[in-house]
Amino acid sequence: MTLVLEIFGFAVGILYLWWEYHADARVWFASMVMPLISMWIYFSKGIYADFGINIYYFVMAIYGYVAWTRRPRRRDAASAAPTLKIRHAGVRAWLIAIAALAAIWAALAWFLMNYTDSTVPVADGFTTALSIVATWMMARKYAEQWLAWLVVDAVCVGLYAYKGLIFYPILYGVYTVIAAFGYRKWLRLMREDQN
Repeated sequence: MTLVLEIFGFAVGILYLWWEYHADARVWFASMVMPLISMWIYFSKGIYADFGINIYYFVMAIYGYVAWTRRPRRRDAASAAPTLKIRHAGVRAWLIAIAALAAIWAALAWFLMNYTDSTVPVADGFTTALSIVATWMMARKYAEQWLAWLVVDAVCVGLYAYKGLIFYPILYGVYTVIAAFGYRKWLRLMREDQN
């Protein structure tokens, strides 16, 4: 059963990447399906923080879809496009992101060490904490969300291989490469949108 779900999750993950790369709001539909698949897989493998984060992912998928597609209240021609554009994270956003990463990582690592049988509490806590931050950055349409995902994805390749998963390390290897290209693509889309 895990292998079938892993293959299906891999397929949805590729679709997710395509839509994210193109800044397409449909990415949030894949973001609603993927957590349900991943929760089963992660729980069965004892990767508890990644299991828990998928509840957050599901909620953020709803928030992200609304944020990306919400239109201005005015009924004129300018309101035809969504209001949220791709942009750089400012100093305030970075301070929030770094503080959240540090606090969430410390709390998760402590919890996993003291209340679970996790064999990877520090790595699991780190990828989960940075994923929480990266998802928030993506929902706010910050181009730098790709840089956060690049780090998460690279660490997950090793973590999931270590835990004996077959397809997820490959998926996250693809994610790592796409994150680098995605950052460049979003910078280009942001420049085009400003012209």
